[in-house]
Amino acid sequence: MADQSSMPPVQPIAPGHEPVRRRAVFSRGWASIESHHAASPDELRHRPRHRRNGDDSLQLIDDLINRPMDQLYSDSRLVTRPDSRIVYWGTRIVVFLICIVVGFFGSQFVRLLNTDPRKQVRESLANQLVANNAHVDALDKDIADLRRQVEEQSKSATKSPIEQVVEENEASAGATPVKGEGIVMTIADPVAAASDSSQGALPRDGANDRLRVVTDADLQLLVCLLWRAGAEAIAINGNRLGVETSIRTAGNSILVGTTPVESPYRIQAVGDRNALADAMGEKTLPTLYSDFHKAGMYPQVDKVGTMRLEAASVGKLTYARRS
Repeated sequence: MADQSSMPPVQPIAPGHEPVRRRAVFSRGWASIESHHAASPDELRHRPRHRRNGDDSLQLIDDLINRPMDQLYSDSRLVTRPDSRIVYWGTRIVVFLICIVVGFFGSQFVRLLNTDPRKQVRESLANQLVANNAHVDALDKDIADLRRQVEEQSKSATKSPIEQVVEENEASAGATPVKGEGIVMTIADPVAAASDSSQGALPRDGANDRLRVVTDADLQLLVCLLWRAGAEAIAINGNRLGVETSIRTAGNSILVGTTPVESPYRIQAVGDRNALADAMGEKTLPTLYSDFHKAGMYPQVDKVGTMRLEAASVGKLTYARRS
């Protein structure tokens, strides 16, 4: 430390030149602060003037040595009182409860905005639709069981010759399901024709040398040959042929009745499988198979031990009577 004898002497402050100790307005001791205001011109006129003695630099050094602390800092330490524990935790609990309340009501408001009143109506209608569909399915199942029971009772009962004739006629007309042995004849369009048909065109044979595909006339011819060979019931791609069933072309599709069918075409025929297979074989129909082979179509005939063909759809018949 420096020797105190080398330090400059401390000059006393002249009377009337003492520094004013100001207080900050935010201090807690503001009530005890003395009032300081600007003096009026009369007070300034009658105030005695003192001649400043000494040097300002010495006064600055004296202030730095004797009064190094800032006035605002001193004021901040005048009334320093820590908060009590009750105030500390009470404030935090109140803020926490306010946050919970705001979050709860905010979530309820968002949930109310996202609620769609029509959603409940749609869910109710959907549940009713599901229940009605289940009821309809149950009724269809009951009807099928009753029909099966009627068929069993009918088979167990002794049939009269008339009933046997009616049953045979109904089976030939496609009004009743048929079960028995038979054959399955499969014929498909050539591969080149299938690639062209994917572009939206179904080529036919003609003067323009377009590729030949299976037509409604080909299916009609095969069905006629099966009937002639002794087939009892025929179906094309699962569609039973009845007295009102037609095979025709509509646009780019072949319709069996009102149902469109696509290649490959599976013609199921119930009857004597050996006789039907011989009648529809390549040895019996060499000309027809030759035409098919030239077009790139190769029919296949498979014998089946047991198959079941469902009844054909029967439309409403209208009879004309003479007045």
